[in-house]
Amino acid sequence: MNERFVKHATFAVERTYAASPERVYQAWADPVAKAKWFSKPEIFDFRVGGREYSSGGPSEGPVFTFDASYQEIVPEQRIVYTYTLDSGSTRVSVSNTTVELIKLEGGTKLIFTEQGAFFDGHDTPEIREHGTNLMLDALGKAFEEENGHEHGEK
Repeated sequence: MNERFVKHATFAVERTYAASPERVYQAWADPVAKAKWFSKPEIFDFRVGGREYSSGGPSEGPVFTFDASYQEIVPEQRIVYTYTLDSGSTRVSVSNTTVELIKLEGGTKLIFTEQGAFFDGHDTPEIREHGTNLMLDALGKAFEEENGHEHGEK
């Protein structure tokens, strides 16, 4: 029998984007915009009590399943959701996530805080924080591409 254990952890990642809080919020609230920097959702019901669901992964496997429920939404200021992450048929974590949007001169400060329970060594807080950094970098690249198109660049 494999040893069972839970590792609890909290981490926060901050980014500043040259985009208004309205644009940053829309990047989370609109399924087409979100699919540019996050996995394309199979279910996307962005409201308190709503659900976001997606699954996928590399062709060599495994399939990862993200299943979130929105707990609180304050437009252009805060998004709170809980989610499970599965690898194949194995639950690897359960998390509570808060995304805060703070208006700055010429942009938005985003604070992403995750409080997670990571199961049996299938995932770790360090790996998740690294993945979150990559995800928020991808969001920043999506804004850069939008800004380029707004200015007639290719």
